[in-house]
Amino acid sequence: MESGTAEFLDTRASMASPLAKTLFGLTGVRSVFYGPDFVTVSKDSDTQWSMLKPEIYSIIMEHFTAGRDLFLDPASSQGSSDTLILDTDSETVAMIKELLDTRVRPAIQEDGGDIEYRGFEEEGDGIVRLKLKGSCRGCSSSTVTLKSGIERMLMHYIPEVKGVEQVSAGPSRGLEWRKVRIRAMMRPGRRGHGRGQRLACAALLRRAELRTTDDGA
Repeated sequence: MESGTAEFLDTRASMASPLAKTLFGLTGVRSVFYGPDFVTVSKDSDTQWSMLKPEIYSIIMEHFTAGRDLFLDPASSQGSSDTLILDTDSETVAMIKELLDTRVRPAIQEDGGDIEYRGFEEEGDGIVRLKLKGSCRGCSSSTVTLKSGIERMLMHYIPEVKGVEQVSAGPSRGLEWRKVRIRAMMRPGRRGHGRGQRLACAALLRRAELRTTDDGA
């Protein structure tokens, strides 16, 4: 993606992206997540990765080597702007957004997920509300990530922050995920044409970084 991330939690949402729509056509796929240079696919616990992985690889490689766009609407490739600092933001909110964007987001994206800033009640309870996306949404260690990582850091740098809470994005138990890193293929302007590009894509997928988690459902 050109910037930001995008998440598709059901077939209807995937209609905005040809690649996500095709991946949702596979039995067992429950969500698809795009990062700057990776795709995270989540499945239900009843489907075996050994059966699903070759099909996921094939679909991703075919999509990028054919030079197809990620989205039907090019504007969608810009991703969300939840941490964009606005003129109306207070100094505290601006600091929260900056820390989330520069310190938290890169680390979480490295694990195949992302965060979305959902608000801060400056005159209320002092709680920062975040939505976990991608692999983090269904990860058993998401509470540890929030409390021991994000919450501790924000409270250290910003005294006004009293805690961090997760905004629910729907059921995630029983999900397992895999992250496929395809750095060269997801950069804008890289069209996959010709044998050399197909071989490069195949090599990237063979070296893809794969991680699996089961939340114990």
